[in-house]
Formats: sequence, C-alpha cells, structure tokens
Amino acid sequence: MPPRLSALDASFLYLEQSTTPMHVGGVAVFKRSGKGGLDYEKLVGLVEQRLSLVPRYRQKVRHVPGNLARPVWVDDTEFDVAYHVRRSALPRPGTDEQLCELVARLMSRPLDHTRPLWEMYLVEGLEKNRVAVVTKTHQAMVDGISAIDLSQVILDVSPDTRPGVEEVWMPRPEPSDLRLIAEAVSDAVSRPGEIVDNVRSATGDAVATATKLAGMAGKLVTMARTASRPAPGTPLNVHISTQRRFTIARTDLEAYRRIRAAHGCTVNDAVLSVVSGALRNWLLSRGEPVTSGATVRAMVPMSVRGEADVPSSATSGSLGNRVSSFLVDLPVGEPSPVVRLHHVTHAMREHTSTGRNVGADTLVRIGGFAPPTLHALGARAASGISRRIFNLVVTNVPGPQFPLYAAGARMLEMFPVVPLAKGQALAIGLTSYDGGVYYGFNGDRDAMPDVDVLAGLVDEALDELLAASR
Repeated sequence: MPPRLSALDASFLYLEQSTTPMHVGGVAVFKRSGKGGLDYEKLVGLVEQRLSLVPRYRQKVRHVPGNLARPVWVDDTEFDVAYHVRRSALPRPGTDEQLCELVARLMSRPLDHTRPLWEMYLVEGLEKNRVAVVTKTHQAMVDGISAIDLSQVILDVSPDTRPGVEEVWMPRPEPSDLRLIAEAVSDAVSRPGEIVDNVRSATGDAVATATKLAGMAGKLVTMARTASRPAPGTPLNVHISTQRRFTIARTDLEAYRRIRAAHGCTVNDAVLSVVSGALRNWLLSRGEPVTSGATVRAMVPMSVRGEADVPSSATSGSLGNRVSSFLVDLPVGEPSPVVRLHHVTHAMREHTSTGRNVGADTLVRIGGFAPPTLHALGARAASGISRRIFNLVVTNVPGPQFPLYAAGARMLEMFPVVPLAKGQALAIGLTSYDGGVYYGFNGDRDAMPDVDVLAGLVDEALDELLAASR
C-alpha cells in the first residue's frame, strides 16, 4: 500500500485556500560563468540526476474516495521533469525589481494538485551576468525526515558537480479506488474514530482541521503568558487577497557579529532587533500611532533538540521535525535601538533557557545546505498556531559561510519566500550565507503596497543599531 499522508501533512492540503496557498519558495541567484554558465538544459539534467535523493518529488497526492482516510502518496506514472522545471526570462535591463515582480506572480499561483507538488524556474536575463532559480514546494511535501527540499540537494561545495547515482526509475502502478477503500475500511476497523475525523477535515470542518494541525505542529515553548494575550492590532492583520508582492534586502553578516560582540547577545537577537527597528519606522511612515509601549508580535520558529540529540553526521540528510514556535513581542514603540535589542535579548533568553535550542554551527553541519528545508519546517510549525495571537512570521535560518554551486555556477545569494497565513499580510524570511544576510519579504499585494519601503528600512535600522553600539 502506498504511504499515507500524516495528519499534519494532510492538514496543509485541507487548509489551503485561494488566498493562502501552502507552498514555501526560494530565490537563489547565481553568477553565470564559463561556457554559457547555468542554463536550462544543465538545470534539468542536474535535477534529474538528484531526484533519486528526494523520491517524494516524483510522487503526487491521491485522495481516497469519500475521504474515508487520509490521502496517499503515489508515483506519478506520467512524471515529466520538463513540466516542473520551467524557463523564464526578464526583459531588459533585468533588475532586481523585475525579478521580485516575477517571483510575486509565481508565488501567487497555487500548485497543481494532480501532479507532484513542486515547481522550479530558471530565470534568465538578470543584469550583471546573473541567473536566478525560483522554487515552489508545498508544505505537505517537506517534513525534514522522509522528505527534504529539492534545493537542498542540487547544490555542491565546489564547481565540480558531484557524480550522481545511476538509476532507472520504474514508477509503481497506482492503486485502484477499490483498494484504497478497502485499506480505509481496514484502518477504520482498527481506529474507528479516525474515519469520522478524516471526513470532517477533508470536507472543510475548520475546527477539526485546525485542532489536528495545532496538535501535531510542535509545542509552544516557554510562552504561555504571551499566548494568553491577543496579538496587538496592526495594519499587518487584514483580510488578504490572492496576489502577492515580494521584495528583498541584503545586509552584511559581519555587522550583526559586531553587535553580538558589543552586547553579548546572539546574531538572531540582533536580526530581530533590526526587524523591530524597520517595522517601527515603517509604521511611522504610514502615519500609524506608535506609543512607547507598542509592540508587534512575531512568531519565530526555531530549531530545537528533539527526544534524541541532533545527529552529528552530515550524511543522514534528515533534519527531523525539530522546529518549535516562539512568540516574541518586538518593541516597535521603543525609540532607542539599544534598548530594543535588550528587550529582544531578554525575551529570547526566556525561550532558550531550557537549553534545547540548536546552534547555527550544528544546523549547518546537518544535511548540507539546510535553509530551504528549515524555512519549510518553520512555516509548518507556525501554521499550527492560532493567527489571533501573533502578527507575522519571521524565520531566520543560518546557512554555510562558504560558496556553493549548481552545475558549476556559483550561488551569490539566497532569499526565502515564506507563505502568508490567513489574515496576515506579511511574512519575513532570512538566510545567512557566505558572509551575507538575505531578507525576503512576502506581502499581500493589496495590504502591502509599500513592502519595498519596509525592506529599504532594514539597512537604516541596522546602521542605527551599529552606530549606537559603538
């Protein structure tokens, strides 16, 4: 029998609506080099070579008739890599703004549920002799154990592409409806309450689905007092549309390290303090009332140790679902950047005092280039929490501080695209890589027409904190 989706994975399918597609994205920018550099044929060949490392990417979701049981993963007997790996190009001059507009339109479109739930785009025509690879992966696909993000396996540590595994893939035939029903009945006999729960979830019972998701997505750690209060009212919490805006910001990792050295905080504390400063100035630019005690509550998914210690081997490829969600009240009402940093440091220290958090060096050691998978796990963990208790999601995932390559082309930057939750107009993702910290701002097109203003304020907030730290 094909493997059945877990309750958590199925919940992401059931909760998906036109305004809240449940896919996580990424934008990797490469330098073209050599004879032609990274082109479409090379990318397709690379993906084909690495698909054996992520077998889920050749499987699709098959629903059980009558929704008597959770769906199953089946091999796509008509799998077409050219359908999933696509080609696009920007008109001249190929600016970052044009790339962001293309990414926003791509991320606005839901994935086709009759095929494997992922897409990849090679975007040509960027200025400065660059190309981009844009990925979309459904959250039901990536659990960090049986499935990791494809972006994690197509990158190499040197320009020489590592040899792939010779494989002849033979898809297994799909089970018949009769067999699916028979297996569902068998499950119902052994677990009689589950069949009722499955039908309720699949037919749109939001309470049943949300309860299942909250129970499976990971515990809330050290935040009961915060969660007991509703999230502050902000322009970030509105009814959202089906369309998105996306923009980016680039900063230098060394700047955050200098702040860490000056104040004895973590790099993550410095990042959240910069986000607080940018949000403060953005709210002021909108003419919003910002009192001295004003806060914006962020859901900050962080990697933690599970029941067993994090494996030290980088060869396992499994990150595990070791991501828990933390609530942090960002002090946007505080005018002093140093005091903002101290507020954030104190709040995060309460969360991490259990010693279960995993350091950046450990994360980088596990599974190679882990950020795409960890951003997906962070979005999954945040999806299990009531939207009424936080204003936005901020995922910050450390990456390796050395260059990586795809088909010989050096990756210059990597920007995450974190999905929006229902009623939330903004999500922020960050990845540190090779000396830089790269922000991706995913916003609702109607509610966030000035998301580029917010991105532009990141540098200002970082400079302000650096100056105060001196």
